[in-house]
Amino acid sequence: MALKVKAIEKNIKFTKNPNDPGVWRYVMQPELYIALSQEKVIKEAALRSGVSKGVMRACWDAAGEVIKAWATEGHSVALPGLGSMRFGLRAKSVEKVEDVKSSLISARRIIFTPAVDLKDELAGTAVQITCYDRTGKEVKRVTSTDDGTIEDPENTNTGENTGGENQGGNGGGTSQGGDNTGGGGDDNGGGDDNGDNPDQ
Repeated sequence: MALKVKAIEKNIKFTKNPNDPGVWRYVMQPELYIALSQEKVIKEAALRSGVSKGVMRACWDAAGEVIKAWATEGHSVALPGLGSMRFGLRAKSVEKVEDVKSSLISARRIIFTPAVDLKDELAGTAVQITCYDRTGKEVKRVTSTDDGTIEDPENTNTGENTGGENQGGNGGGTSQGGDNTGGGGDDNGGGDDNGDNPDQ
């Protein structure tokens, strides 16, 4: 089994100048498979565990309710074999305590942290790359022979602090394709949706 990736030749502009001709670069992105239905997942899990589909569905529903209840209470909840999930948020920072209010919260999020075993499995999975030129024509196919190193967003240079400090990345970064990939706020209250931190 291999992960499928597309490398598409795109014109990338690094300035807002309308006369900028840009440069042509091959930009890679994953090819997403069709979404699997919950019913299919339950059926497969029942086959692998040896229990009936009805029992598996009851367990699945109960686990989902427990995870939802605990995650929305502020717990970090373990997902067996996958990792953990927790509640996070994006919010604007203010100078005075009198200005702190719930309307400063711009987004409530669920944050998934993969388990080490899952990340190792992903790192060891082969990658198949199909290259397309600017006209959409397939020009090359590549099978990965690298060491499988993957970026770990949980291990950034900024570290991770609890208690309301920054947990996010450097903010305002862009991908090869020039798209904004995440703004620059943090999960616990530092920075806004646009990556601007009024404290800086």
